[in-house]
Amino acid sequence: MDFRDSTEEAAFRDRLRGWLTEQKGKFPTSGDEYWAKAGEWHQALFEAGFFGTSWPKEYGGQDLPPVYDVIVDEEIAKGGAPARPSLGYLVVGLSHHGNEELRQRFLPGMINGTERWCQGFSEPGAGSDLASLTTTATRDDSNPDEYVIHGHKIWTSYSDVADWCLVLARTDKNVPKHKGISAFIVSMHQPGIVQRPLKMISGVTKEFGQVEFDGARVSADNMVGAPGDGWKLAMTVVSHEREPSTLGFSARYGKLVRQLASRSEGAAPDELSWAWVQTEMLRLHVRRRLSEQLDGLTHGPQGSLDKLLMTWVEQSVGHATLATLGTRDPELFDAYMYSRAQSVMGGTSQIQKNIIAQRILGLGA
Repeated sequence: MDFRDSTEEAAFRDRLRGWLTEQKGKFPTSGDEYWAKAGEWHQALFEAGFFGTSWPKEYGGQDLPPVYDVIVDEEIAKGGAPARPSLGYLVVGLSHHGNEELRQRFLPGMINGTERWCQGFSEPGAGSDLASLTTTATRDDSNPDEYVIHGHKIWTSYSDVADWCLVLARTDKNVPKHKGISAFIVSMHQPGIVQRPLKMISGVTKEFGQVEFDGARVSADNMVGAPGDGWKLAMTVVSHEREPSTLGFSARYGKLVRQLASRSEGAAPDELSWAWVQTEMLRLHVRRRLSEQLDGLTHGPQGSLDKLLMTWVEQSVGHATLATLGTRDPELFDAYMYSRAQSVMGGTSQIQKNIIAQRILGLGA
């Protein structure tokens, strides 16, 4: 494989580096300050031509190969800029399962950042076992063109600033649990929605929230796909969410390891050496996945392998941070604290291993 930039990719990278230099210090990179400015950062990236690069032109993207997303993530990490807002999984979900009317209405604002979004999947009793969700959407007898939603979602990123939420809700209780779920685009600006922030162990209060739906309404036209298609959409979303090549974590982990190496006093601890090996392994894995994407390959359940690998690498880097600096650097210590959640968020490691065993290795069939 040749991982070097083409002439066009090199020009794009140089332009991005120059732009990032001009933005230095304008946007915070962590904590509540990052989340408060995330919308402005999203729009700044889009207006400069560095967000939505691989998405369709008719919705505001540039139709470039996915390697350009990776270039953006790499240069953002190297330049110390805020992370690229992670919305690709929602764009993919709506692109694959929404009708053209929904795509035309919602994808442009999602991509350019003028409309903020959150994802209403997980619940207090339905995290890894998402099919057990209990949020319901029922037809309003007095107005059959609307559904009424009742339920409780949790770990909902951006919920306090979102304009729209992609909600999974049960519309049929009389079929197997995977088949009775539908997906809706729900306005967050209406009565019947109560939000409560969740303070993380790192002290961040703006990233996650709880959302309670108590009689919130949504038009039947805002259902994504047909009734009962919600599980198909969910699998599309989580498979995309678990691919490291579209998330850019590799570059961030590498930058953190280099920071630790420069600050270690004397011989580097074994944890740092192992984190360096793991990070390089992930970087090459991302390149391979990217090459497969460029050849038109899709991965399906293989996303669970990617997610498991990301978990191992992030937690290795987190342990290296603790072993190298302890608690002396609050920002880097936060990286360790955040890494503890990686084996739970986006599907637990145990669930990923089950998927790998059953759907890739064919065990237990």
